[in-house]
Amino acid sequence: MSVIGRAKVLVVEDDAAFSRTLVRALVGAGHTVESASDGAQAIARLDETAFDLVLSDLAMPLVGGLDLLRAVRARDTELPVILMTGAPAIESATQAVELGALRYLTKPLEVSALRKLVGTAVAEYRESRALRKRNHKEDLSALSESFDRALATLYMAYQPIVRPAARQVYAYEALVRPTERGLDNPGRLFAAAERLMRTQELGRVIRDRVASQLAASPCELVFVNLHPLDLLDDALYSPDAPLSRFARRVVLEITERAALEDLGDVPGCVAALRRLGYRIAVDDLGSGYSSLSSVAQLEPEVVKLDLSLVRGIDGCPIKQRLIQAMVEMFARLGNAVVAEGVETADEARTLRELGCELFQGFLFARPHAELKTPNW
Repeated sequence: MSVIGRAKVLVVEDDAAFSRTLVRALVGAGHTVESASDGAQAIARLDETAFDLVLSDLAMPLVGGLDLLRAVRARDTELPVILMTGAPAIESATQAVELGALRYLTKPLEVSALRKLVGTAVAEYRESRALRKRNHKEDLSALSESFDRALATLYMAYQPIVRPAARQVYAYEALVRPTERGLDNPGRLFAAAERLMRTQELGRVIRDRVASQLAASPCELVFVNLHPLDLLDDALYSPDAPLSRFARRVVLEITERAALEDLGDVPGCVAALRRLGYRIAVDDLGSGYSSLSSVAQLEPEVVKLDLSLVRGIDGCPIKQRLIQAMVEMFARLGNAVVAEGVETADEARTLRELGCELFQGFLFARPHAELKTPNW
């Protein structure tokens, strides 16, 4: 048998003598064989080693063949599993088929037939696995091409952050707007970047777009979203980076698409950004991974309350108490607080009564490629 045809087989059999017979038969056919005496032991082996086929007895104490088959399917939907039994029954055979067993064999087994079945099953499994891998590469190739087009055609839209009491624009937030079909919203674009491991490249393109527009813009303060993985990008800290030239006009808004705890020295990263002149904001506080621990890590100048806390606040006393407490706490800490996602006059009125001064949302303006005057 060629090396290509050699398979890694797991034999699961509680009858030691019969297990040795099976192992000898398959080793004699050129396969590498490991054995387990029960289903629990087999599951542990599956977690440690990749196999091309599982050959298992049906009736074993504690964890039987059907339970083992379920465990295999939870790990690999296509790994061939052959079940053996000395007491065939329609019910167990039906369950085996439903769970995706390749074959249901009755003992005693004919060695040459078993060898042939194992060889055929392994060849088909490897062919299917190779096809899946090839399709995955093709999918990634197509996604990469689409992502390239998205990077070339994306633009930035700007939504004002306002102080309604003074009829004043406090800042604008720069929001990425992709146009590539299939990647035509920010969520899909960032998901593709993460899948392709090109998140930092996307971040650089976004920051460069904002920098090119700031050069000709009268806007005094712009919020720019920063994916946590951007904190690992050396280009972010370069004084020669396009956006660094405008650092004192920029608030870097840390989004919560990943846990900051996994990124190492976050306070050190933030200190380096502040030395360049940037200010820091924590985005979406109260949603997803966001937590007060991120405020402690980043010590931001600005915190933005997630729209899930803002939506319908005029009719929700619990949200009102939460936001009032947060506004008071952040005021003591010296943080500016922005309420995101404000859509109705009642929401804005309630937020003002709770002490909020800065607002962002469709009530005042939608994102636009130009710096729009808010609706007062």
